[in-house]
Amino acid sequence: MPVATVELKSAKEIAGMREAGAIVAAVLRVLSQAVQAGVATAELDRIAAAETKARGAKPAFLGYRGYPATLCVSINEEVVHGIPKTDRRLAAGDIVSLDFGVVFNGLFADGAVTVGAGPVGTKAQALMDATREALVRGIDEMRPDRRVGDVSAAIQRYVESKGFSVVRSFVGHGIGRALHEDPAVPNFGKAGTGLRLAPGMVLALEPMVNAGGFDVRVLDDGWTAVTRDGKWSAHFEHTVAVTQGEPEILTVER
Repeated sequence: MPVATVELKSAKEIAGMREAGAIVAAVLRVLSQAVQAGVATAELDRIAAAETKARGAKPAFLGYRGYPATLCVSINEEVVHGIPKTDRRLAAGDIVSLDFGVVFNGLFADGAVTVGAGPVGTKAQALMDATREALVRGIDEMRPDRRVGDVSAAIQRYVESKGFSVVRSFVGHGIGRALHEDPAVPNFGKAGTGLRLAPGMVLALEPMVNAGGFDVRVLDDGWTAVTRDGKWSAHFEHTVAVTQGEPEILTVER
């Protein structure tokens, strides 16, 4: 059932995505508990791979466009797509963004959290809190009478009210039969514009929020995006279904 270029998901497909989403949430919980000073980012990737296999799912990221790992681990000024390494170890006070997805019975789910390696500074905590709440604000706009621009504007408005900036170079996306589907869902925009939301749409909302400016650059590894000004960044993500009423977050444990 197409709406513009967007394929609506059936009730059966959304039920399957709930299962995939529950796996994402469970693995992210395990990974969050494993984040501590001294841990190598490659060890977090090993945990993600083992936990995914144990739950009968497959990694969504491994091999995607050549990505070499199960998990993305982005630390401090790294915004997204940080490649796990054996020689990269977490330090006390780091903030660590964990971006992870699975495919389960042919359906995808995607999620992200940012956690501290032990206690973090006041500004870092404020950045994480603002990013998490911006995601909540965006999800609340995912209703049949709203547009993509309403979601985008809600995220941007909240982030900027806290003195932070939203990344422009990377956006949220549709998800379901593929990891990335239409529509793109920017974390900035104008309310009342864009595609009208409809029941059956499933979107991965993922605000990436910088403590400084929104400009980023990609390192020589071709994947890791970092802030241009070297200030820290946080990232939260949920896979969410538009329903007839309240939006449904699929990336939760059940």
